[in-house]
Parts: sequence; C-alpha cells; structure tokens
Amino acid sequence: MRERTVLIAGGGLGGLATAACLLTQGIDVEVHEQAPQLGEVGAGIQVSANATRVFRHLGLLDALDAVGARPDVYQFRVFDTGEILQSIPLGQSYVERHGVPYFSIHRADILNILVDKVRSLKPDAIHLNAKAVGYEEDADGVTLLLEGGRQVRGHALIGADGIRSAIRAQLLGQTPANYTGDIAWRAVVEKSVLPEEYQTNAVDIWVGPSRHAVTYPLRRGTLTNFVGSVEDDSWKDDSWTVKRPWEEMQRDFVGWHGMIQALIDAADRDSCYRWALNNRLPVENWSSSHAVLMGDAAHPTLPYMAQGAAMAFEDAAVLARAFTAESAVSDAIALFQRNRIPRTTRIVTESSANRKLFHMPSMEEMKASFSQRNMNAERNAWLFSYDPLAVELV
Repeated sequence: MRERTVLIAGGGLGGLATAACLLTQGIDVEVHEQAPQLGEVGAGIQVSANATRVFRHLGLLDALDAVGARPDVYQFRVFDTGEILQSIPLGQSYVERHGVPYFSIHRADILNILVDKVRSLKPDAIHLNAKAVGYEEDADGVTLLLEGGRQVRGHALIGADGIRSAIRAQLLGQTPANYTGDIAWRAVVEKSVLPEEYQTNAVDIWVGPSRHAVTYPLRRGTLTNFVGSVEDDSWKDDSWTVKRPWEEMQRDFVGWHGMIQALIDAADRDSCYRWALNNRLPVENWSSSHAVLMGDAAHPTLPYMAQGAAMAFEDAAVLARAFTAESAVSDAIALFQRNRIPRTTRIVTESSANRKLFHMPSMEEMKASFSQRNMNAERNAWLFSYDPLAVELV
C-alpha cells in the first residue's frame, strides 16, 4: 500500500487523525474537506486512554498536555444535592494503570494539533472547499466526486464526512438519522469567574429526571466546559451553530446544583448553543471493495460515554494498521471492518442505554441502579484498556 493514495472525505477530527496515522506509515493521503477553512466549534471532548494511545503513537502527547487538562476524577453526581454516586479515579493513578493520561481538551485545540501533524508529514495533503457528493469505483480504484463537478482519483476512499455522510448515503442508501428526543446545550466559561468551591478539576456527570449535565476543565484548567442534555420532542435542528436565548437554558436547569447555576449565570448570553442529538442503529457493513466509512459516518453515537471522538481515533489507528498489513485494498478494508464493528457496536449500544440511567425520574431508582454497577471496574476492564495499536487484528 505504500505506493498508493488513500482519499479521505472529511477534514474533521476523525479524518485528520486517519490522515496522520496513514502518513506516519508511509501511505499517501489526500484529505478533501467541504469547509473553506478548518475549524471546530467551541466545545470540549474527553480523550480517554484508548484514544490517547493513538496520540502517543503520533508523538503528540506533549502537544495535548500543552493545551489540554488532566482531570483528577470522573464522578457521577445527583443533580441537585451534588451527592457522589460513583467515582472513577483519573490523574496519576490512571496513568499508572493505563500508561497514558486522561485528557479533557477543546475541540479546536485538538483539531489544530492534528492539522499541524498532517501538514508536517505532507504540506499539501488537505484540500478545502472540496465537498464530497459521491464516488465511483472500478477494479483499479475509486474516484471521489466533489461538488462543482471536480473528480479525484485514488486507490481507496475513506468516508469520514460525519453523521450526514454523502459517502454513507451512496454506500448504504438513505438511512435517516434518528432524533433521540434529547437536545444539548453547550457553553464554555472562564473558571476564574466561578466561586472558588466550583473551580474543580473533575469530570462531573450530573444525573437527574429527564436531563443531565456534564462539566469538566479545558485549556490546562483555565476554562470549564458545560454540556446540558434535556429531553425535548420539539427541537429537531442538529446544527452545532444554532444560538438560542440564554433564558431558555436557564429555565431548563432550574433547581439544579449551585455549580450548574453558577456556570449558566457566567455563560456568554449571546453564545448559548443548542442542538438536537441524533444517532443511528449499528449496521453490519460499512464498506464496498474500495470505500469504507469511519467515525460518525460509520457509527454515530450519543455522547453518554464520552466516546464519539475516541472511537474515531481508534478507527484511525486500526485503519492505518490494516492498510499496512494488507496489500490489496479490499483485504485492508475487510480487515478494518471485521475488527471494528463489534467494539463500536458495543459502545453505541451502551451509550444509548446510559440515557435511561442518567435520566431516571426517581432518585431512589437511580441510586439503586448505580449501586448495582461498578463503573470504575467496567470501564477500566474493557473500554480504557483497549489499545488500537496493539490489539490483535483477526
């Protein structure tokens, strides 16, 4: 595969991570991104050990450390009292267990890190204003069709173009995304404006009736990220850039803990974003002989395990390994798909199940449900321990 070119539709986190992993293996890539410039919205993501190992492989741990945060603990808390239901230790004990840190990081920062890495390996790899609309394939390769009639020829195509993927639509047919009945608010607040008792270094999952919230640090602890998920059948817009009145966000969390109130009070009232959460049921095929889906194009999931981006980073590493291991494109694609579908299906399914756990109407029922599970043991055993660079490919 070293003399061949892999086309990537989509220059988001998954597409760029895939480009970096392939280029590191000496495989040529061309990334085609529809936007006129690369950028990410103002929100955070969590990068657990299973994904951090990919950045270690790319030599980017120091870059993550320079702009990210290392939370001390991951906690599940009752929405109004703040009572801690369960904890997963992070910080140094997490490094000692898994060999790499747990990061929380701004999406724009991690995108910039990946852009710099890709351009350091191939300065002209990323092409902007290049929206994928479909593809054609034959025995020798694939042609990516771009908006405006442009065409690009390669040996393989990776559809990394998100939940509304044009590559997926052609490959699998029109399968509409499902609105889950949940909307999400997001805001980023300067930590220094919060009362001292709320300037924490924790990932907190605040669970409550028909809604939950997530808070964690960004940019070496100088910012706090807030995401609030609310059941709402009336809102269908899944754009990340739709602003709504601050008063609506405030009303959605009346009666919640003082930290949530402080974050909402401190939010920029002209920059309150709200979007609909969509997903799709897992499928058993992501590919044709020369094209394959990855990331949200293949396995979109609810953000209730903080694993959406992590799955894309895992995909990137396994894709590069598959294209290195197999000389035939079809064999590489089959190897990748065979090894990724079972794991991503489990994560998608468990993320969806967490919606019910986090939104139970009865606090007694919720406490009982948490008492029956050991989140720390579960996630360390199969989620965080997964190494996409070392797992046996079969």
